[in-house]
Amino acid sequence: MPAVTPVRVAVLDDFQDVAHSLADWSSLEPRATTTFFDDNVTGDALLARLLPFDVIMLIRERTKLPASLVAGLPNLKLVVTAGMRNLGIDVAACAARGIPVCGTDTGSSSTAELAFGMLLALSRNIVLEDRALREGRWQTRMGYAVKGLTLGILGLGRLGAQMAGYGRAFGMDVIAWSQNLTPTDATAGGAAFVEKDELFRRADFISLHVVLSERTRNIVGAAELARMKPSACLINTSRAGLVDEAALIAALTDGRIAGAALDVFDVEPLPRDAPILSAPNTLLTPHLGYASRDSYRTYFSQAVEDIAAWLDGKPIRVLSA
Repeated sequence: MPAVTPVRVAVLDDFQDVAHSLADWSSLEPRATTTFFDDNVTGDALLARLLPFDVIMLIRERTKLPASLVAGLPNLKLVVTAGMRNLGIDVAACAARGIPVCGTDTGSSSTAELAFGMLLALSRNIVLEDRALREGRWQTRMGYAVKGLTLGILGLGRLGAQMAGYGRAFGMDVIAWSQNLTPTDATAGGAAFVEKDELFRRADFISLHVVLSERTRNIVGAAELARMKPSACLINTSRAGLVDEAALIAALTDGRIAGAALDVFDVEPLPRDAPILSAPNTLLTPHLGYASRDSYRTYFSQAVEDIAAWLDGKPIRVLSA
């Protein structure tokens, strides 16, 4: 029998260079060969990179796959994404070409853990004091304990409820609001329900845990920031589009809020000239929320399962358009 040409698999944006070690990609051989990319490219360079591949695996939304890019990839037959939701993929455009889009489980609570770690770092000025110490300065500012302070959570789903649990464990008063949240659901999630205006007025820390949609885009704008205490801080580990960045930079620059911790940005990787880099009292991390070893092990091992199932003609974990 003639040899079967293996399909070509591209794993994109493996910045930490760990994909090859966290799953058994060799189990796909000889039906598939895998290439790992530990950098990020866009535009024509991205098109040229992806052109030879039959299968593309995306790590969340680091690389977007709009309809225009799908149309330019004649060899594309399968898309796999980490997680079961990826707003960067035009699933309908893939479906129109008969290209299944398959997902994976999310694995862990690492995003909520990062958000609470950011809260503690802001409260005790950990990053700023680390920098000061390395510059030869000692105890440059006063921090404060979080016990007895108010944690406001915008969105009380799985991650928001985890954040609420961390807040309660540290003795915080936890309040929550979202567009569909009810008082009963808030209580079940470990928080007291308040209206949106009250959440922004009362909270010492506001942490965002809602899905980005047209209804939630810029849900934190100039008006919401104006309601916050001058001593309050904003934490966003969800999606950059939830916050009006220009309004946030203005509030930070004018000292109208005490600080912000951001793990998500409109353009990722964050450009070196991004305005947010010049804003004062910020803690910025490179979208680390889901980037933990246990999460990645789930992503990559299930991506291998997705590809194997597709090769067998029985795709699994298929996302609907």
